[in-house]
Order: sequence, then structure tokens, then C-alpha cells
Amino acid sequence: MPLAIFDLDDTLIAGDSDHAWGQFLVSKHLVDEETFKAQNDRFFQQYRQGVLDVDAYLAFSCAPLAQIQPETLVQLQDEFMTTVIAPMILPRALNCIAKHREQGDFVMIITATLDAITQPIARALGVETLLAPVAEVIEGRYTGSIKGIATLGQGKVDRLHLWLKDEPYDLTGSTFYSDSRNDIPLLSVVDHPICVDPDPVLRAHAATKNWPIISLR
Repeated sequence: MPLAIFDLDDTLIAGDSDHAWGQFLVSKHLVDEETFKAQNDRFFQQYRQGVLDVDAYLAFSCAPLAQIQPETLVQLQDEFMTTVIAPMILPRALNCIAKHREQGDFVMIITATLDAITQPIARALGVETLLAPVAEVIEGRYTGSIKGIATLGQGKVDRLHLWLKDEPYDLTGSTFYSDSRNDIPLLSVVDHPICVDPDPVLRAHAATKNWPIISLR
């Protein structure tokens, strides 16, 4: 059963869920609006430029989770999914996922965005297996810390290999879809790298490697 691996942000959805979540928190007045918004925008630009400090970014992303009551957080996640994420979901992305399932492939998502944000999105896309940075939970509350490997850049490759140790799969016949220069390491190790509405750096790299370029928009 070959793996069909998808990046999430700007690949399966038309936007960045992490940045959008930060904007959502600002709109709800749950964070310091001026400081948080500026830092949220800064990290987003660093990511797009391929120079993101992943540890600083994840600490920033986790901090609000620890400050919000669990019951309130569930309500916020539901509202975020309905008002922000649902309009971002791309019909052609859903068709692509369905096509791989029909072929008998094992579909999964690997993303650099926190699991607390992306688990509901993966469920909405009908994908059960998600590899994402894991926000630590103790006694039902987020601690503000991260567990395990951060799935950014080479971290996606490392986390995937760790996952494969406990699963009956390998990378034979594998496909990975992504839009981002940050995903060149994982695109380079699968059998079928596919660039989806790629950023300029990935588009140029794809041209040198003869990687397919598609659009799901």
C-alpha cells in the first residue's frame, strides 16, 4: 500500500491554518493584539522565506493554548473550523485525496502546524493519520510545551521515518504533495514528488529536478 503524503497549509487548503489561527485569536481578543499580531506575521514571513526558527515559533504557538480553558478552547476550535477553515478547503484537494484512496494508497498529512490546530482540519478532510508538532497535554490542560520532533524541513523526514518503524509501510511508490520550499527535504526522498501551487523557490527547484507542478486551486 503506497503512501500518499500531503502537506496541509497552502496545499490541501487555500491558506495557512497556523497564521489564520493567530489572527482568529486576535479577533477574539484572547491575546495581546498588537504584540501577538506582529509576532504572528513575523513568523509567517520567516516560514515563507525558509528561515523560520522552529523552536521559537512553536513556543509562540503553544503559549495561548495553555492560557485558555479546555472547554473554551473546544468552542473556539469549532468556530474556527466553521468560519475560517471550511471556506479554505479546496474541492480539488478532496478529489485528489479520494483518487489516492481509490488507488489503494494510504493517505496521510504531515504539517509543521500544531496538532491542536490541525487535527480538526485533518478530520474534516477525512484523513485519519496526521504527523504534526504535538502540543503537550497534562491532566487535560495544554502546558505550552512541545513533545517530540518538530515536523518542519528535515524534521518531516525524521518524523516520517520514526513513524514508519512502527507501521507496515515504506517509501516504495510514495507520493508527497507540497507547496513549500521548506518541504524540499521530504520531496527529495519520496518516489513521486509533486509540487502544488509552489512558492517561487520550490518552483525553480522543481524545474531543475523535472518534478511535476500542479494546481489544486
